[in-house]
Amino acid sequence: MAPGRVAVVGTGLIGAAVALGAKRAGTTTVSGWDPDPEALGAAVARGAVDEPAATLADAVRGADLVVVAAPVAALPQQVRDTLAAAGDEAVVTDVGSTKAAVCEEARGDARFVGGHPVCGSEARGAAHASPEIFDGATWFLTPLAATDPRRYAALHAFVTSLGALPVAVEPEAHDRIVALTSHLPHALANLLLNQAGAATIDGHDAVAAAGGSLRDMTRVGGANPRIWVDIFLANREPVLGALAEHRRRIEQLERALASGDGGFLARWIAEAAGHRRRMLAEAHRDPGALQRLRVHVPDRPGVLAGVTQALGAARINIEEFDLQHFSPERGGVLTIMVSGEEQAARACELLEAQGYSVVVSSVL
Repeated sequence: MAPGRVAVVGTGLIGAAVALGAKRAGTTTVSGWDPDPEALGAAVARGAVDEPAATLADAVRGADLVVVAAPVAALPQQVRDTLAAAGDEAVVTDVGSTKAAVCEEARGDARFVGGHPVCGSEARGAAHASPEIFDGATWFLTPLAATDPRRYAALHAFVTSLGALPVAVEPEAHDRIVALTSHLPHALANLLLNQAGAATIDGHDAVAAAGGSLRDMTRVGGANPRIWVDIFLANREPVLGALAEHRRRIEQLERALASGDGGFLARWIAEAAGHRRRMLAEAHRDPGALQRLRVHVPDRPGVLAGVTQALGAARINIEEFDLQHFSPERGGVLTIMVSGEEQAARACELLEAQGYSVVVSSVL
């Protein structure tokens, strides 16, 4: 059951999305406060906040649940101030992407349970907030020894009501997990882009000649520095550890290449394939059945709608899709994933009959 009154401290994209999700789940009233009046006004305009508050104390007064959605660098102090202002019966949580520092700040307070929804968007601000962002997302919860079990259970139920999947973890373990699965990929995406961007080979700009591999590997590169500088610094020790292990594995690959060790390379690729299969299994019932269709499409309005509507009319379910755009003249490649060879063959036949060039291959 949703809490009757929720307070959101910080009304940007995630804070506003929590507020909208709470209202969708049945919360009666959402109050909100933000140090930036424009951000608070945007949350009111979006319909996320019912009662904008002039002060933090006004926002949290009488709240059953308080969600702190401040930037990572400001989060420990904001949680401390919120705990000081919140009522004795409130549950207080946060949505920060690093947990050790904020949980240390709240250690000993039975009302606090750290949290981190593993979702997001390149967009910013309440105007782009949507409760659907949490549907099916992992939501880490980091209860402490002093945490009141009843409050943890209440927050667990709230997270579930938003459509997310709550997972309990120690704060330090959480930070090592996200260092490896989120922060390291962001760091490597920036490294790859900067390495390719600095390279001119025989007069050719490497980035201008980039294909799908570099695009796929660097989708998160160049993300908002106002956010990511703070994340890297707040989680610096786990990120340094992940980089050190990455360096060890790079050196292992270098030795195999230098010695011509094809056996190592074959085992290395097979190991990666197994890990990718496990990762895909989280999102698909049978990752081994996944088929990839690469469809060359022109750059004109209505093309994507036409393709998806045609497949939908034929009862062919699209598991995933992605568009790589080349240029207005060359169009791009629409990559569609479906489950099963029979589905893939039907989709290929249907799209080729409409004039598209289609290449089908197994995902794994």
